[in-house]
Amino acid sequence: MNDTRAYARRLAAQYVEQGDPTGWFEPLYAAADRGETVVPWADREPNPHLVTWAGSRGLSGAGRTALVVGCGLGDDAEYLAGLGFAVTAFDVAPSAIEGARRRFPGSPVRYVAADLLATPEEWRAGFDLVVEIYTLQVLTGRSRENAIARVSSLVAPDGTLLVIARARLDDEPAGEMPWPLTRDDIESFTGHGLEPAEIVDFDDDEDPPKRRWRAEFRAAG
Repeated sequence: MNDTRAYARRLAAQYVEQGDPTGWFEPLYAAADRGETVVPWADREPNPHLVTWAGSRGLSGAGRTALVVGCGLGDDAEYLAGLGFAVTAFDVAPSAIEGARRRFPGSPVRYVAADLLATPEEWRAGFDLVVEIYTLQVLTGRSRENAIARVSSLVAPDGTLLVIARARLDDEPAGEMPWPLTRDDIESFTGHGLEPAEIVDFDDDEDPPKRRWRAEFRAAG
């Protein structure tokens, strides 16, 4: 894992330096597809914190739409489709989208190659549930600010946004990619028309434990 994460970090640094903060995802997924590396965060199962959150709320998607941001190989999208949501899932890496479609032939999920920093206008305020897991934490500075604004804009009136990310204190160093979000980062969603329903700062059960945010926001009706 350390070696594969180091490879992803080198790619990220290279593209960020070139002024292309999301360009490194495609070469990473393409290399993984060729068997040359693995995608460090592709666990090939739905995110456990999403599953816990959905279970605690008895989440049902019947008659509702959902959008999965940075869907990777599709596990979270398929999980939400299994709960009854009409799911759109997107990733900036076409190789990720192709991989998801291969893994789940005949899936009802609509998989789309798209950039979070330039989402289609027709998606604005278009989804009852928007799920953002581990994408913001690989962006920094203005790109992260723009991504937070974009994610917020996708939530329909009365809709819900779920954000799960690495967490750190404001005075802690950001360290290496993935760069954890501060409370200011998380609370900045409220500057884009969303109200916090629950913001949880917790340690996960990994070895060693990692500090994370689970933040739920609601859009006004």
